[in-house]
Amino acid sequence: MMYDQTRARQPADQTPGTAGRRSPSPEPLLPSDEKDKIVHRLRHALNTFADTPLEALDEAESAYDEATTQLVNALAERRRLLRAGWQDQKPDAQSDELRHALRQYREITQRLLNI
Repeated sequence: MMYDQTRARQPADQTPGTAGRRSPSPEPLLPSDEKDKIVHRLRHALNTFADTPLEALDEAESAYDEATTQLVNALAERRRLLRAGWQDQKPDAQSDELRHALRQYREITQRLLNI
């Protein structure tokens, strides 16, 4: 077996022949500033647990509640935008547009199932 220099220079997560076909990373479900606030609150709860365990648990629960609320709201908005893009189209709508919407539904659903 010969050593393949081209393949050796590729990143480990890239398979041969896929360089130009990689899809862009999916859009984050939560804005990074909101995500950072929740992570900060959770870290604060973890760091204060030894001194004030009940208050730390309250803070962790509150961070959890905030994360789930924001996630539900973000998913509802994403659904609203997706639906608005195809719902009012005529039955003979461009199949490419409908296919794109179907891919977006598939992508977001798969992300949810992998949480």
